[in-house]
Amino acid sequence: MAVDPAQRIAQLSSELEDHNHRYYALAKPAISDVEYDRLMSELIKLEERHPSLQSLNSPSKRVGGKPVSDFPTVSHATPMLSLDNSYSREDIKAFHQRVTQGLSDEPLAYVAELKIDGVALSLVYEDSTLVRAVTRGDGTEGDEITNNARTIRSIPLRLREKGISCEVRGEVYMEHADFARLNAEREEHSEALFANPRNSTAGSLKQQNPAVVAGRSLRFFAYSLDERSAQTTTHTLNMKRLRTLGFPVNSAQQRCETIEEVLMFYAQYEDKRSELPYDIDGVVVKLDDLSQRDRLGYTTKSPRWAMAYKFAAHQAQTRLIDIQLQVGRTGAIT
Repeated sequence: MAVDPAQRIAQLSSELEDHNHRYYALAKPAISDVEYDRLMSELIKLEERHPSLQSLNSPSKRVGGKPVSDFPTVSHATPMLSLDNSYSREDIKAFHQRVTQGLSDEPLAYVAELKIDGVALSLVYEDSTLVRAVTRGDGTEGDEITNNARTIRSIPLRLREKGISCEVRGEVYMEHADFARLNAEREEHSEALFANPRNSTAGSLKQQNPAVVAGRSLRFFAYSLDERSAQTTTHTLNMKRLRTLGFPVNSAQQRCETIEEVLMFYAQYEDKRSELPYDIDGVVVKLDDLSQRDRLGYTTKSPRWAMAYKFAAHQAQTRLIDIQLQVGRTGAIT
């Protein structure tokens, strides 16, 4: 009995997206990479034979779509503001004091989570389907890179519930092992090496050929949800909701009843950061209660209810072995 192409494409698409969810969001893969590639190859061949059946959000887009000549500029529905930075316990305690005063000594709780050293991205879903991905840009508007975002397998192309319209924000990043592999490949082809994983992530997202992005092994952690019909009251509940919808959420986060608990979380990951498979440059501290956030509001540059508590830069001693002097075209010695 002949297999209906439309039914088989739908079945393969559903299976592949489920396996992406298991691998990237749950860290519980159910099949081998070889079997995954076999399913993807079958889907691609079917879509090539029946192009009218291919969806914009087909899992085959994970391996790249058509190159683009430019990225359109898109305004954010709400600004993607940067966070105030701090490098000291005193600044964090002063932040806590401002929050407490601004809320008239109400009971409050914070969420402490890792500050992934990557590139911020906004994802817009309509009727549970990814329709737009936009970089932070200047905070007011950014570049639309939807085709590139579709190649990142940890970003759901369809949400795991129907009829959802929302905006999800998070961080695109590259793990150390993937960064080392990428630079090894570039060195083999006598190409300039990337300085660090964040640099390679930013450069990858600006590639005009999605097939190139697909080969860069980029990943995504979600950290913010704006769902139009949501009834959630806290950031903690929003993070649970993101997991339900199919997003990977970093498990290294903690609800803290006191600022001392925040400082302990920071100290823990300041010691452990070299053991993580990706780069972090600090801890983000944010109020858990969403109504309290609304009442505190924003400055022109950043929210009053959150702060980034950054780590000191890694330091090491080096020994200068030699210098070489040369005369430039202006006669200056460099």
